[in-house]
Amino acid sequence: MKFRAVLFDLDGTLLDTLADLADSMNAALASMDFPVHPIDAYRFFVGDGMDKLVQRVLPAAMRDDVTSTRLKTAMEEEYGRRWNAKSQPYAGVPEMLSGLQQRGVPMVVLSNKPEPFTLKAVAELLPQWDFAIVRGARPNVPTKPDPTAAIEIAAQLGIDPAHFLYLGDTNTDMQTAQGAGMYALGAAWGFRPGEELVQSGARRLLQKPGELLDLL
Repeated sequence: MKFRAVLFDLDGTLLDTLADLADSMNAALASMDFPVHPIDAYRFFVGDGMDKLVQRVLPAAMRDDVTSTRLKTAMEEEYGRRWNAKSQPYAGVPEMLSGLQQRGVPMVVLSNKPEPFTLKAVAELLPQWDFAIVRGARPNVPTKPDPTAAIEIAAQLGIDPAHFLYLGDTNTDMQTAQGAGMYALGAAWGFRPGEELVQSGARRLLQKPGELLDLL
């Protein structure tokens, strides 16, 4: 198989954003007098979009629509203040992206992070590289693991999904890749354990970003 493009997840794959996500949500929870969570717990809270994150961090008895909406709004405000305080590319990611760009391989980003934050993160934290398409969570478009957005990206580039490498760090990403007909690669340096990625359909588990270049 000749791979012609690469689709990346963002948080936990290209960027280590865990501390800023955790600090923001904990600040939002504290503002509403709810218990906060250790940073490591957010490895399993994040990855499926803001609505799921809100549900996962709230006490079980407080997951009603009104409370969830209030917390989501508070989180968006807190994250807007500190989204880039600690976030940065993982070691090896800059070299991987440069290697792809030098080879002329189209690179795209598909995240479950709200699209305004996704666009801002790529523009400010990954400014040296040209991404053909950057997509985050948008109204009326199903989030991952639904493959709709990934399939749309392939169509927009005019490249068969089977010719995409898809690199992500959660079971959600592996399921999205399979649903879209892309080659699923697990990022072992990300938020979730490698075992989860393999069990969820990763065709290969990469220990370092640079290993992706060996597949081209």
